[in-house]
Amino acid sequence: MPAVLVQMPIVDLDGVAAGLAESQGRVTVLWQEGESLAFVARGREYRSEFHLNPSDEVMFMVRGQMNLHYRNPDGSEDVAVIPQGSAIYTRSGIPHSPRFPPDAFVLVVERLRKPGELDRFQWFCRACDTFLHEEAVHVDDYRTDPVGKAYRRFFDDLAARTCSACGDVMPAP
Repeated sequence: MPAVLVQMPIVDLDGVAAGLAESQGRVTVLWQEGESLAFVARGREYRSEFHLNPSDEVMFMVRGQMNLHYRNPDGSEDVAVIPQGSAIYTRSGIPHSPRFPPDAFVLVVERLRKPGELDRFQWFCRACDTFLHEEAVHVDDYRTDPVGKAYRRFFDDLAARTCSACGDVMPAP
């Protein structure tokens, strides 16, 4: 019986970050295999939404520092500062918003989505913290940029960006 070659990818994270910086790309998917998804993301300085992931996430700062905003069960917001070389575990369902500059890079490892599972993205008014809008998407292939598409739908919709409580309009990036 012939031996079966087992693929176990070894990734040069610094090299991937350098490639993203040079190309000005935002995400490089490292793998979407078995039950696991791994990608390196370049900072998105315009992030303002909170992501509710149906999967646990591990984030490792390859370069730079991240301010991970998250919402507590009582609705209050806190920030965890993750310096370069550090990792954070984020349990599924915790609304979180990774905010870091475009010269910073994070490795994210999470579970591939099961059929019917939705990632949710929620925006809150920057002036009064009233809930503004939610986008829900099934992430079946991260290479198709489902997150970027959810952002575009929100930012292209003036009504979604306008607070019903105070009238503030979240600016488009």
